[in-house]
Amino acid sequence: MKKTKKWYDYLWIISTLYLILGFVNIMFAWLGLICFFVPLIISIVKGNKSYCNKYCGRGQLFGILGNKFGLSRKKDIPKFLKSKWFRYGFLAFFLFMFVNMLFSTYLVFKGSSSLKEVVTILWTFKAPWSFAYSGADIPAWIVQFAFGFYSVMLTSTILGVITMLLYKPRSWCVYCPMGTMTQG
Repeated sequence: MKKTKKWYDYLWIISTLYLILGFVNIMFAWLGLICFFVPLIISIVKGNKSYCNKYCGRGQLFGILGNKFGLSRKKDIPKFLKSKWFRYGFLAFFLFMFVNMLFSTYLVFKGSSSLKEVVTILWTFKAPWSFAYSGADIPAWIVQFAFGFYSVMLTSTILGVITMLLYKPRSWCVYCPMGTMTQG
């Protein structure tokens, strides 16, 4: 019997659109906050990880790329990536990088730093991204947050793609910081 598709089976399209729109106009990065708060709200209200299991568009995207398009080796993920120490350590590192991004935004807000029109990939590589910002009449700190948040979202997507290519399609989900937070 063929499974009937539900509306939430298509949330991978939103994840894909988010990445494309942030490439075209960095201000779309603010939409990523939905992916930040919705899992936490669902976890608090329902007391479980139903967001991860049912609604996560990124996990769905990795599933499609890995299974339908055969881009995954479908190997088991190493035990250390599943370990509590790695997951919570990675969450702590991710939160530290998120706070660092917020601090950079704060410095721009206070006028202590100027707007940096770059997207930092894997917390290391600075990619000039000025093509995605038209210099509209928007406060610099709002734009800085968009660049920083898109960096976080793009980095996590790249890590997920790498993990998907090397292991099973949804291997990222094992150590995803949002999944680790909602599990707690």
